[in-house]
Amino acid sequence: MSSYILRRLALMVPTLLGILLVSFVVIQFVPGGPVEQVVQSLRGGGQGGEVAAAASAPGYRGAQGVDARQLAEIKAFYGFDKPATTRFVEMVGRYLRFDLGESFHYQQSVGSLILQKLPVSISLGVWSFLIVYLVSIPLGIAKAVRDGSRFDLWTTTAILVGYAIPGFVLGVALLVLFGGGSFLSWFPLRGLTSDDWASLSLFGKVMDYFWHLALPLLCLVAGSFAVTTLLTKNVMLEEIRRQYVATARAKGLPERRILYRHVLRNALIPLVTGFPAAFVGAFLTGSLLIETLFSLDGLGLLSYESVVQRDYPVVLGMLYLFSLIGLLTKLITDIAYTWVDPRVKFSGSGR
Repeated sequence: MSSYILRRLALMVPTLLGILLVSFVVIQFVPGGPVEQVVQSLRGGGQGGEVAAAASAPGYRGAQGVDARQLAEIKAFYGFDKPATTRFVEMVGRYLRFDLGESFHYQQSVGSLILQKLPVSISLGVWSFLIVYLVSIPLGIAKAVRDGSRFDLWTTTAILVGYAIPGFVLGVALLVLFGGGSFLSWFPLRGLTSDDWASLSLFGKVMDYFWHLALPLLCLVAGSFAVTTLLTKNVMLEEIRRQYVATARAKGLPERRILYRHVLRNALIPLVTGFPAAFVGAFLTGSLLIETLFSLDGLGLLSYESVVQRDYPVVLGMLYLFSLIGLLTKLITDIAYTWVDPRVKFSGSGR
């Protein structure tokens, strides 16, 4: 197992380098970078994103009205006065020290910028993860035990309806109905806390926090119950139909003991091994539409704005950080699989 872990850790290095190299090369050909945007603002012209060629390209007319010295200073300020290979090597060197650089747009370090946005994404991700798993697993078990009953039919219909409704559409409907739209004003429209949050008591802060999270969380989890619930039900049914269950019943073991001591333990293996990836992905990926709809300033909104504004340090820094976390999470998932099911071994030459 230790040799497998070392091999996986060693493979992360070329994988990360490949991801960064491809992204860096693609970015070199994206028009409307920071240099072009500054030049356009100095000229009083249109949006930087409309410029289709680099400022130094032959025939480029976007720099008219900006002298060569000023243009060189702008390039030096953003680091574009150096060859692309030099910039890539310097970027990789910084990333090895976990220095993600400085944002062009926000004029602050990418690391501190990510830390500022994390509370919103963690709040949405962690709570939605907990709600989905704490509801879906017991519900899937109950559906498996009552397979074919009215309870099974109605709950399946309910979760599939939730799965079919896009979260953004549900969010708009909830805001209209309960967020001060045309009907009721029960929930706030924006933010994670109220303006007077600091002056509230501890209980008041907790209630205010969940009051703001209620509608965004409902939009996030409504469509997430179906997959986990039906997966739990199907693996439970598969285990219930195995021969060892019939043998246990023939020996006179109580049904409850068979279900929770033997069947559930084996049925939860696919779910438990997916916990690390689901947990990390829940609060790192963010939800652009939900964050935009409820005015929540999280990582999803930051990622979108960084791409639109051509804020390359933020784009590449977040890509590097999330790719690294994703690779480590996959490794943790494999280790969790061996912990849950000792029969799985990674010592073979195929791995």
